[in-house]
Amino acid sequence: MSWFVWAVLSAVFAAATALLAKVGVTGIDSNLATAIRTTVIVAFTWAIALSLESHHEISQISPRSWVFLVLSGIATGLSWLCYFRALQLGPASSVAPVDKLSVVLVILGAWIFLGERLTPLKIGGASLIAIGAVILAFA
Repeated sequence: MSWFVWAVLSAVFAAATALLAKVGVTGIDSNLATAIRTTVIVAFTWAIALSLESHHEISQISPRSWVFLVLSGIATGLSWLCYFRALQLGPASSVAPVDKLSVVLVILGAWIFLGERLTPLKIGGASLIAIGAVILAFA
């Protein structure tokens, strides 16, 4: 499958995550909810890696990759903790669009740090995402 199909599937599962989490976080501490979700993710992803025998590649991972994967994991954890707290406090239909401002930040970060091209279409699209997120958040 192409990257686009995987990205669409990611969006579908992210939407399901927001809806399911909004119901699941009701009446419990958002940090505990995040811990439960993370435990499920750890078990699920290791089961996949083990079943596909990907775990044999661990010894081949460079120190640089380890550093960036660990930092990415920390950023993911912080994002999830904030996201679950936001879902607990606000409506899912407002929280999710604000969370998707990450798309705008990724476009800017990819341009600044990764040297990716920032085209007029990307600037326009990022602007529309930002405007749409603000409108949806406060509508």
